[in-house]
Amino acid sequence: MTHDTPDIGALIGSRICHDLISPLGAIGNGLELLRMTGDPAGEEMSLIGDSVAHANARIRFFRIAYGMAGAEQSVAPGELREIVEGLWGQGRIQVDWLAASTSRQEVKLALLLLQCLETALPRGGRIEVRQEGEWLLLAEGDRMRIEESHWVCLQNPDQTAELGAAQVQFLLAPLEAARQQRRISVDIGDRLEIRF
Repeated sequence: MTHDTPDIGALIGSRICHDLISPLGAIGNGLELLRMTGDPAGEEMSLIGDSVAHANARIRFFRIAYGMAGAEQSVAPGELREIVEGLWGQGRIQVDWLAASTSRQEVKLALLLLQCLETALPRGGRIEVRQEGEWLLLAEGDRMRIEESHWVCLQNPDQTAELGAAQVQFLLAPLEAARQQRRISVDIGDRLEIRF
């Protein structure tokens, strides 16, 4: 694919996310109206509200990670904080997003790689995302699960591995890095380190 050829997969991702975010917003607004009537149903309403908030954060994440990212586009720092808090604020994996860059292309690649790191932490752990010139993503946790063939794909896109839909980020990250004329390096030890 040349640099001028549109990324069809990213266009599809953007379209799907765009079409899903509106109904989620409507559900959230409906819940807010129900709360304002003074008769919220307690735990049930809270569960629905939490689920809508998580789904909303997930769609916003997908919109950036799997959608189109133009060279001049940026992501608001507040939006990134909301997404990270919405997805990992209460979960088994703690994510510390310390990166200052708001370039949508750079953030897109970082989010794809963050998803790669997530696969190595089935029992939870911590992921740190930093950016000072180059990007650095670190992951550590108890009994990390490293599928070597998946990680080889990041550094060598020509390498094939049996990947399912849950691992598509291992195929997309090196393609996005190539679009940005960047190189991904992975260091596997007591912790996982990814640089680009």
